[in-house]
Amino acid sequence: MAATRVIASAGNAVSGALLCRGQFLAKPQSLNLCFKNGRLLTQKRRLFTCNAIQNPQLQTKEEGQPETLDYRVFFVDNSGKKISPWHDIPLHLGDGVFNFIVEIPKETSAKMEVATDEVYTPIKQDTKKGKLRYYPYNINWNYGLLPQTWEDPSFSNAEVDGAFGDNDPVDVVEIGDSQAKIGQVLKVKPLAALAMIDEGELDWKIVAISLDDPRASLVNDVDDVEKHFPGTLTAIRDWFRDYKIPDGKPANKFGLGNKPANKDYALKVITETNESWAKLVKRSIAAGELSLV
Repeated sequence: MAATRVIASAGNAVSGALLCRGQFLAKPQSLNLCFKNGRLLTQKRRLFTCNAIQNPQLQTKEEGQPETLDYRVFFVDNSGKKISPWHDIPLHLGDGVFNFIVEIPKETSAKMEVATDEVYTPIKQDTKKGKLRYYPYNINWNYGLLPQTWEDPSFSNAEVDGAFGDNDPVDVVEIGDSQAKIGQVLKVKPLAALAMIDEGELDWKIVAISLDDPRASLVNDVDDVEKHFPGTLTAIRDWFRDYKIPDGKPANKFGLGNKPANKDYALKVITETNESWAKLVKRSIAAGELSLV
């Protein structure tokens, strides 16, 4: 039986969850203007979302049973219409704050992910050879994606060994104390970036913290993480380096000298991948099997 639960609660309401994507997709029923308090908002260059018209509550609607091949977590707006968490939830919230969509809560092992090739891109459990996938051990942080980002598989990054993008949204590792829920949308600030190379593909990991975390005000850059969360950056790198080894695969590698880059570099990664997403939804780049709905 399908279940519905509110996820935009406890201070985590999503600003402007329904966007002006019409400027990219040119849907006849869509508007490409953004308003706030009755006034027209202008778009800044390189900012590919519009800020809040309102703060609608998002809900998740579960279809199927957890830990089955049919299980899906859809996102719906306050009118009950399905939306895409990847395309329709805004990336930017202003002042260096971003929306983060939780796919895998900390201290769990089911490999949940946004289904980028399915209509409305719901969250599902990943599969391999028809079987549900699990990490060999729990992940120790909340894990998920930045909406409206995309790692372009046709772009070779000269700064990271010429690796090409992995064709997915950018991943986030959220280091706060609280365990989030699948489909929860958190407001986060980026702190660092790790350039993971997975079987030759670039798979960025943005290290961030929820604004609701008690220590959020203490950390604003990579050095602060080491001070207030000692050992965490090394633990994240080692976890993602080694998690495939129990399955007989080689360890993942990391670019940028095997070290985490600072906040400014993380923001550069976010900007560049947001620009790539904008080209994707404008159909300036072939989408292949990716869903743009």
